[in-house]
Amino acid sequence: MASDRQAHTSRPADTSRPARPSGSALRVAVALLSPSSLFELAVPCAVFGQDRGEIPSPGYELALCQTVPGAHHAAGGLRLESSHGLETLAEADLVIIPACVMGEYEPPAPLLDTLRAAHAAGARVASLCSGVFVLAAAGLLTGREVATHWMYADELRRRHPEVTVDDRALYIDDGSILTSAGTAAAIDLCLHIVRRDHGAAVAAEVGRRMVVAPHREGGQAQYARPRTATAAPPAPGTGLAPVLDWALARLHEPLAIADLAGRAGMSVRTFERHFAREVGATPLRWLNQQRVTHARTLLETTDLPVDAVAERSGLGTGDGLRQHFHRLMGTTPAAYRRTYRGTPG
Repeated sequence: MASDRQAHTSRPADTSRPARPSGSALRVAVALLSPSSLFELAVPCAVFGQDRGEIPSPGYELALCQTVPGAHHAAGGLRLESSHGLETLAEADLVIIPACVMGEYEPPAPLLDTLRAAHAAGARVASLCSGVFVLAAAGLLTGREVATHWMYADELRRRHPEVTVDDRALYIDDGSILTSAGTAAAIDLCLHIVRRDHGAAVAAEVGRRMVVAPHREGGQAQYARPRTATAAPPAPGTGLAPVLDWALARLHEPLAIADLAGRAGMSVRTFERHFAREVGATPLRWLNQQRVTHARTLLETTDLPVDAVAERSGLGTGDGLRQHFHRLMGTTPAAYRRTYRGTPG
């Protein structure tokens, strides 16, 4: 699974908490944040809180846990209250932090203290979407690789440089810490936890009951907004923006780095140095990214065969397109087209 970055395990789970008796339900605590994001709050309730007694597994005991006194607020004026508090969260086998409302939510110190204590005692801790910011604030992510929604990745890197952010992964399993990308990826991670606890057959059956795929193809790069194809205004004296525009109009042609360097009036070595400083990537990497971006547009908006898409985007053959597309997008052109158009590739 490391190739498509859906899941990655590099650490064993903590084992300081005594093992639970065989056949007993696993205790799951979901933190109520205020304000709360309803979808990511509902997902663990649907996966871990439904009585599926006919499915042969020990199951789960789910509790929604207050993190501050009084009612918790959610979208549309909804008020949430629970009889469980941080003491229940501290004793859970699995603690889930749903998405927080970015720009409005500040995690209270008692919640952060409880998260640290629960993790130290052996609980697994999972975040859904922007809930990863709460785990980072608790200091649980130092030196770890995590997932979050692609829209929040740069902000997480800025706030927490001690954390490695993978904005391509749907979710990452790092042993005792699990993180997911946004919205639907919360389902992916929760089903992965069921698969890890009870096996693929049980996870598949839970997915069938929810009418969702138990395992999705690719990573979230296929859902991220394509980066703009035009360059930022060039730094004084570089003049690279006109060269990039010239290349973007000729993606279907067999462009070489020497062609771009000649257009800029520079040697290849000088051009590569200027390009890396201004654009933040090598010329070849940038060119391949723009060609894959153009291929995405063609796959979304036309019925062209994959070979024709490859030719028009400058990636040569269908095999060349598939290779670059999978490397950058974590999925195949055909699967990408099905996602956006519901048609064969």
